[in-house]
Amino acid sequence: MAEVVYYVAASVDGYIATPDGAVDWLSPFHTAGEDHGYAAFLATIGGIVMGRRTYDQVRGFGPWPYTAIDCRVVTSRPLPEAPDRVTPVASPVEALAGWADRRVWLVGGTTLLDGFRAAKLVREYHVFVMPLLLGAGVPLFHAGPPAHLRLVRVDSLPSGVVEFRYRVADAEPDDAMDSPASS
Repeated sequence: MAEVVYYVAASVDGYIATPDGAVDWLSPFHTAGEDHGYAAFLATIGGIVMGRRTYDQVRGFGPWPYTAIDCRVVTSRPLPEAPDRVTPVASPVEALAGWADRRVWLVGGTTLLDGFRAAKLVREYHVFVMPLLLGAGVPLFHAGPPAHLRLVRVDSLPSGVVEFRYRVADAEPDDAMDSPASS
């Protein structure tokens, strides 16, 4: 089975986007020389599964940023003029078909995450808590099946961002992240 990782930024009050789905509130945290570990994380990824709304949003940001990684977009609509290596799929299970040996980044909002959580496909969560309150928006999680998590790492970054890494408690241990650490 693929190793599915949900890697996401959230406000302290638990929102991943504004009520209209915008993520421009993250802009102040994009500073020169500080990628919050993004490049290192991306180097561990062998595939991306993305929700349709997120795909459309990323396409609107400029050139497609994931040219070197296979990406599957969970959607019921065609993807006109999709970049190379981008394929539409109908479901979370179909999104992972043939990717048994890959570490897969789940990129999207709560609707996409709900489907993967319901199928018990997410094995790891990287949640970056950004030091601000949005007050309203797209929640990090909807109600769903319980998942017992094991904290494997906490990093406090100079920008005030705190990264929490959790593994689903019954997931096989990851030697690289075996014990909680704090920076």
